[in-house]
Amino acid sequence: MFTRQQYLFSTFSILLALSQQSLAIGDAVSKIAGNISDTAGKVGNSIGDTVGIGSKASDIDRNVDDALKKLYSTTPAAVKLAKSAKAILVYPKILKAGIGIGGHHGEGALRKQGKTVAYYNTVAGSYGLQIGAQSFGYAMFFMNEKALKYLNKSEGWEVGVGPSIVLVDEGLAKSMTSTTTTEDVYVFTFNQAGLMAGAGIQGSKITKLTPKK
Repeated sequence: MFTRQQYLFSTFSILLALSQQSLAIGDAVSKIAGNISDTAGKVGNSIGDTVGIGSKASDIDRNVDDALKKLYSTTPAAVKLAKSAKAILVYPKILKAGIGIGGHHGEGALRKQGKTVAYYNTVAGSYGLQIGAQSFGYAMFFMNEKALKYLNKSEGWEVGVGPSIVLVDEGLAKSMTSTTTTEDVYVFTFNQAGLMAGAGIQGSKITKLTPKK
């Protein structure tokens, strides 16, 4: 029998294929369909390259290095948090796609004191009015041992249950200080591209991964 993760990933793959065929929906939405096709082509031309599905550990680490370098160069608040964070879980590239029903998948690494200590994937399904494809990345800054232990002991952490999580927007990033960072986990998104509104991570499931060597 399929596990929940395998089911979501299979559904995700089907939905990506459907999004790439959306040019056939008619003249009334031809402009939208053209944009979707263009996005899907850029984002999903090679699923393995885009989201790292089945990537080697060395590939994931290299992508995490690049993602953190870009994040720190553009977001001073992330640099400040990194100095006091107990660990940082980084997903360099995630692909999200759907028509009515959607999903996303990505692979990343947990960094502690600058070194990878574990690998994790993220899988999610979503429902509602949505059409298109999107890529994005995010970094989760674990600010205390309690939150980090919750991640480590979970056989599959459903984001939104357990440690408190704050998605850092531009306004919050400017006002953050050492005295205002009182939540368990802070999340920075980056490299967002595509037509699907929002890059929500609520409800996604994070599970430990053993990548290829």
